[in-house]
Amino acid sequence: MNEVNVDKPDNPGMLIWLRKRIVPLAGLLLVIAIMAGILYVNITCPERIEELERYGYAGAFIISIIFNATLILPAGNMLVQMTLGTAAALSPVLVGLAGGVGATIGETTGYIAGRSGRGLIKRSKMYGRVEGWVKKWGVLTIFVFSIVPFVFDLVGIAAGALRVPFWKFFLACMAGRILLYVSMVWLASLGYRVIVPWFS
Repeated sequence: MNEVNVDKPDNPGMLIWLRKRIVPLAGLLLVIAIMAGILYVNITCPERIEELERYGYAGAFIISIIFNATLILPAGNMLVQMTLGTAAALSPVLVGLAGGVGATIGETTGYIAGRSGRGLIKRSKMYGRVEGWVKKWGVLTIFVFSIVPFVFDLVGIAAGALRVPFWKFFLACMAGRILLYVSMVWLASLGYRVIVPWFS
């Protein structure tokens, strides 16, 4: 009886090396390319971002993805979201929801960077603390820090480096970001409606 010849890799060690070295490097290069692209567009064509504001909920979603995809750099979009939330034709809750979901998608760049290049930031003292919190409390740390507007990048990197399952990272981040964005946009809208009549 003839044996079925199943093709096996000639050098399984080479495949393991490729998976451990090339795939993480490709992920890191992807994150760097995304950040470079965002910075380039933001510096050379800032009017493009302003144009997105005209698209209502879709604009809130896209702007939030763009500004949350940057790592460590101060490119927050909360003011844009709050401005959109005060527009008469838009619901502040839906603007916050769109912004929160977009922010979650943008924050995945930190997770990818952590999966790809943990050694790049591992020496930082602050990173060591954040990594310890993620190890100890896991998803709770991701959720709590996603409610804070400006310090989430290290948590995303730590979650990726520690191999927290992506779906757990994504859901915890989304819950926190939606809570943050909806509450901030709603409060801005409420303040706008209270203050503007005084000056009318």
